[in-house]
This record gives sequence, structure tokens and C-alpha cells, in this order.
Amino acid sequence: MRLDEFLEGFERDEAAERRRLAREKSYEITNHLEDVEQQFESVVQGDSLFGSSAPEIFVGRTNYPQVNTGILSPMGETDDPTDFATSGDWYRRGLDIDDVLQRRTGLLNSQRSAQVNVEDVWDGFVGTQREVAIADHAVDVEVGLDAAPEADLQLDDVSTPTGPRARAERADLAENPHVPRPVQKALSDDDWRAEGAMSYLYRRGFDVYEINTILSAGALGQGEQRKLVPTRWSITAVDDAVGKFLRGGIRNARSVDEVQVWHNEYMANDYWVILAPGDWEFELVEMKAPGSIWNPEPDGDLYYGAAHEGYEGRTGYVEETAGAYYASRLGVLEHLADVDRQAKALVLRYASDAYWAPVGVWQVREGVRHAFEGDHAVAESFHDAVQQLVPALPCDMTALRRKSHMVSGIQASLADF
Repeated sequence: MRLDEFLEGFERDEAAERRRLAREKSYEITNHLEDVEQQFESVVQGDSLFGSSAPEIFVGRTNYPQVNTGILSPMGETDDPTDFATSGDWYRRGLDIDDVLQRRTGLLNSQRSAQVNVEDVWDGFVGTQREVAIADHAVDVEVGLDAAPEADLQLDDVSTPTGPRARAERADLAENPHVPRPVQKALSDDDWRAEGAMSYLYRRGFDVYEINTILSAGALGQGEQRKLVPTRWSITAVDDAVGKFLRGGIRNARSVDEVQVWHNEYMANDYWVILAPGDWEFELVEMKAPGSIWNPEPDGDLYYGAAHEGYEGRTGYVEETAGAYYASRLGVLEHLADVDRQAKALVLRYASDAYWAPVGVWQVREGVRHAFEGDHAVAESFHDAVQQLVPALPCDMTALRRKSHMVSGIQASLADF
């Protein structure tokens, strides 16, 4: 399919954008938050939370290395507590921003302060939390609380939102959790560096969501180096480690033999992926509309962020696009590994003003992952692909050249003359 045919229907209709914004900016979540306290009353008996199945944990980063570490448990009746845990299944089920926020506000974060060094800690609150993290199913727990829950919502651009918090005195397992054999192997080998253990679990079929929970609980790495890892850090660490593993697998692969353009839209974010012939190279350029969550001034300018790597990868952490860089890179590398090819890859992300609340970089990862499921267009050259895409974006070529390493480089390509 030619790129001009592929782009038909992507012309931006400002009135349609406003109508969509009105639909997406639903304030049902406000009413939902008002109901949270009633949920507390029905499930918190005295100072304890009984009969709750915990599908996930959360580790904060404030005051590191003395952090708040918690067990996330659904409040109220639920057929499947794993519905509340961050997962790629949320994309497949078509969850929107409201759906995610309602799920997360339905999780009580029972937490207490702890030191991050946990090499031999398998008892008490932290021990229970670690058992929850390495189990292959949601674990029944009983949590003792020493303060009334606080009904608030913590939003983050990397980790999934967390809901009400309560200080916990204790947490006890109500069952013996089952630990998968690959996790047992990674846990028992305390000479194994965390990066190797992560790639091992990924090769054994564990998705990054499961791996980052295990890493966050301090269950991977060399013995005395095992520490609780703040959730925000563990998400990016796993995306980075698995991405490096996949990049190593395509280093000697043949290049794609044509310029391909892929597209996906999810949660008011557009993802355009250009794959061009050549050795591995990657760049993410983010464009965030005025009025969107991280660029809230409605009359302001479009926000640009970008980060790039060449064939050898990066040596330092990406600051400007943070976790979105590693999440989008992972989606591209998974596709290239599947087709056993390498490419120069440019991801253009446009967050419209309908992206009214952050739900975490999982939606970036899934948005790019699923971009490769549909049809793609073919362009004559990388330069041609970018030029034809610009009218579908809220920017112009000059602005894109100023921000993008890869787009600025096409000006000096002999193939353009």
C-alpha cells in the first residue's frame, strides 16, 4: 500500500477533536472516588482487611533507601483480582482512561516503611509482600491496618496510578503461594546478575509486567545486591534490559528492504512508526498538545521531547522522554526480533488534549506493540515518509528537524538530491 493511500482519513478535523475531547474527559471518576470510602466501610473490619486477594505490589521512591512499600488489594467483591493488575490485556480489552482509573482506585495500597536491603527477608510485612510478587496468581492475604485509609489518587507518567493508601501493621498470607519454576531458579541463583535473570524470564515467556514486579520485590540479582526497587524504576529497568537483549539478537540480522510506515491510536495517543533500511538506530519524538496532561496550558505551544540511540545503544538514562523511550523501543525491537530484521526506527508519538490523565507507560508500550498488527504503508525513502506524515501531525517539517536527530540528518543525505 502506498503511503498516500494509507494516510487517507487521517486529516485532522478540529471539530471532531473537540467532540472526542468532550466524550473522553468524562468525570465519572470523580463520582467513583466519592464511593471509595463506602467501599472501605464494607471491607475493612475493625483494623483489618480480610479475605482480599493481592495481585500486585507497589514500592515508592521517596526517601530512598527508606521507602514506603505496599501490597495492593482490591476492595470489595471481584471475580478476578488480576483484572486490577497492570497488564497488556488491558489493551486487548479496550480499556480507556476512566476504566484504568476506576480499577486503580479500587485497589487499597496497604503500606509501611522499610529499608530496601532485603536479601534474606522473607518474614513480616516485607516477606509477605515479596511472596505476593513472585507468585503466579493473586494471593489471599490478611492485612492489619493501624490508620484509616486516605482516599486519594497518585498519578505518574511511568507507573500505573495508585489509589487509596493505609498504614499497615502486618500482612499475613492466607494460603501458600505457588512460585513458577523459572522464578525459583532466578531466585535461588544469587550469583546471577539481575539483567541476565530478566532476559532469562523473558525467554521463558514472562512478560515485562510480571518481571518488573519480581524485580521490584528485590527477588532478582546477586545476593547482597538484592534490594526493593521502586516501581517506577523497575518498569524502566526491565524495558531497558529486555530491549538490550532483543537488540543483541538482531545485531547481525539483515535489514528491512523497504521503508515501512505503521500506525496505531490508543487512549488519545497517535503512534507512527517508520522503519527504514540500515543498521539499528532508534529515536522517539514526543509531541504533546496544549491542554494535555503534561502540557496543561490550553493556549500554550506544542511540547516536544526526543531521545535517540545509534547502533551501539545508549550509555546514559534518557531524561527528556523518560520511561516512554524504553517502552516504545521495546515494542519496536519485539517486532524486529519476530521478523528477524534490523532497521532504522523512528517513533512519532502525538498525545492529544484528550489524554486528560496519565495512566503509565504501559499504554505507550502496548500502543507501539500493536501498531505492527495491521496493514502498513510503503514509502520511496525515509525522507519521503517523513514529508508525507507531517500533514497528519500537529507540527511542521522545520520544527521536527530542529528536534529530531534522524529527521535533521535527512537534509544531508545524497539520496535526496
